[in-house]
Amino acid sequence: MPGEAPSPGYAPPPSDAPPPPPPAGGDYPPPGAGYPPPGGASYPPPGSASYPPPGSASYPPPGYPPQGPPGGYYAAGPAPSGYANNDEKTWALVAHFGGAAGAFIGGGMLGWVGPLVALLAKGNQSPTVRAHAIAALNFQLLWSIITVVSWILVCVLIGFILAPVATIIAIVFGIIGGVKANDGQVYRYPMTVSIIK
Repeated sequence: MPGEAPSPGYAPPPSDAPPPPPPAGGDYPPPGAGYPPPGGASYPPPGSASYPPPGSASYPPPGYPPQGPPGGYYAAGPAPSGYANNDEKTWALVAHFGGAAGAFIGGGMLGWVGPLVALLAKGNQSPTVRAHAIAALNFQLLWSIITVVSWILVCVLIGFILAPVATIIAIVFGIIGGVKANDGQVYRYPMTVSIIK
């Protein structure tokens, strides 16, 4: 401090001596610049929103503000499990539930219509829809044939038992296939053959 005596053992440098070298890592502030006065303007505290992080070349960081998904829009939610999008899920459900509805409406003989519609509409565009539609179509075709044969056998007095049973089987397993498709799984129908590949 000005006006005070130097502490013992301290000798001020001679006036003609060169200034000491700058510390490692930077220069001294230019002469006369000094430090800001206490209570004067200062930098924001580290960690605040307006203070750039140490070592960053640019502020705000790259990617700010956060970007949405590719395409610039937000979907209604994530794609259903096992499907690329909601459209695939819808057509898989059409294949299974459409088979059950066709079997119900057509007395067991039209269960193949729903899966065939799904196969023709989206089977060439989506391997997932194709897998669901073919599984349902093979099952419903087989049981439609069994139902037709059973109705023919009614004339021989045995088909009146087989026809309703075949219709019920086609409806029940079509509904089970639809429930599995809703969960994203391709249902392996029991009692079926691979007519369509």
